[in-house]
Amino acid sequence: MPGSAAHADGALLLIELGVIVVGLATLGRLAHRFGFSTVPLYLVAGLAFGTGGLAPIQSSTEFVKVGSEIGLLLLLFMLGLDNTGGELAEQVRGALPVGAADLVLNFTPGVIAGWLMGWNVPAAVLLGAVTWVSSSGVAAKILTESGRRAAPETPIVLAILVMEDLAMAVFLPIATWSLAGGFANGTPVRLLLTLAGVIAALGLALRFGNVLTRVVGHRSDEVVMFTSLGAMLLVAGIAQRMQVSAAVGAFVVGLSLSGPVGRRAEHQLGPLRDLFAAMFFLFFGLQIDPSTLVPVLLPAAVLCAVGTATKLATGWLAGRARRLDGASRWRAGTALVARGEFSIVLAGLGLAAGLPPELGSLSAAYVLMTAIVGPLLARRG
Repeated sequence: MPGSAAHADGALLLIELGVIVVGLATLGRLAHRFGFSTVPLYLVAGLAFGTGGLAPIQSSTEFVKVGSEIGLLLLLFMLGLDNTGGELAEQVRGALPVGAADLVLNFTPGVIAGWLMGWNVPAAVLLGAVTWVSSSGVAAKILTESGRRAAPETPIVLAILVMEDLAMAVFLPIATWSLAGGFANGTPVRLLLTLAGVIAALGLALRFGNVLTRVVGHRSDEVVMFTSLGAMLLVAGIAQRMQVSAAVGAFVVGLSLSGPVGRRAEHQLGPLRDLFAAMFFLFFGLQIDPSTLVPVLLPAAVLCAVGTATKLATGWLAGRARRLDGASRWRAGTALVARGEFSIVLAGLGLAAGLPPELGSLSAAYVLMTAIVGPLLARRG
C-alpha cells in the first residue's frame, strides 16, 4: 500500500539520519581524544557511505545535501561574526604584503601541479586556489583548543585568514563566470555587476552594519537566533539568485553584526553550525568514489608536503614582519597549514562544471592530509 511504503521510507530516513548523527558524534570523540581536527574524519565518513563506499546511504542523501549547503553558510556567517568592520579594515591594511606573499607561495604549487598533470587552465587555476586557502574553521579550532586566542601571533593569523576569505569573495564569482563559458557566452557585464555587488555589499556591511545589529537585537535569545538565521538565509538566497556566491552573502551578514548581539547570535547558532558543517564535509565525501583516490595519493602527498612548507614559510614571514620570536612565527605557520571549507567548495565547483574528476579526488586527498598534518604540527608547536 502507498501509505505503508511512505511510512517505511520515513522510518528508513530517520534510521539513516540517526546512524549518521551518532557516527559523527563518535568521530568527534575520537578527534578530541587524539587532538586533531574532525574535518578529515567527516570526509572519510562520507567516502565510506557514498558511491563505492562500504555502506552507501539511500534515503537521507537529499537531506544531507541541503544540510551541507546550510553548513557552508553558517561557517562563513560565523567567520564574519568574528570580525568587526574596523578591526577587519585595520588587519587587512597591516597585512597586505604578507597576504601577497601568501598568494604567491601557496597558489603557485597548485597551478604547476595541474599543468604537470595535463589539465586545462581552469582546472589548474582551481587547484591553485585549493592549495592556497587555509581552513578558517580548522585554524579557529586550533587557536581555541590550544588556548592561543590571546597569543601574540594570533592577530596576524586572523588577518591572513580574513584576506584569503575576502579574496575568495571576489574569486568565486570570477570562477563561476569563467566555468560557465566566460567571454564565449558574451560580454562580462554580468561578471562586472556581480563584482560590483560584492564590493558594495562589503562596503555597506563595514559602514552600516549597526543597522542590522539593531534589527536583530532583542531581549529574547530565541528572537535573536531566528532573526539572525533568517537574515543570513535570506541574504544568501538573494545573493545566489543574483549569481553572487551565497557564501559571500552569509559572510557579509555575519560581518554586519557586532557587539553583544553578534556574540549572542554566535552562542545561539554555534551548535547548529557544528551539526550542519559536519554535514557539509560529509556530503563532499559522499560525492567521491574511494577507488578514485588511489591514483592521486602520490601527487596529493607531494602537494601536502609542499603546501605545509609554504604555509610555514607564510607564518614565518608574517611573524617576522610583526617582530615576533621564532616560536611565535612557527606557531603562526602551523595554524595555517590545514585546508578545508573553501578548498572543498572550489573542487565541488569544478566538478559541477565538468572539469576532470581527478580534481575532486585530488582535492579530497589533499584536504584530508593537510587537515591531519596541520593540527599535529600545531600540537607540537
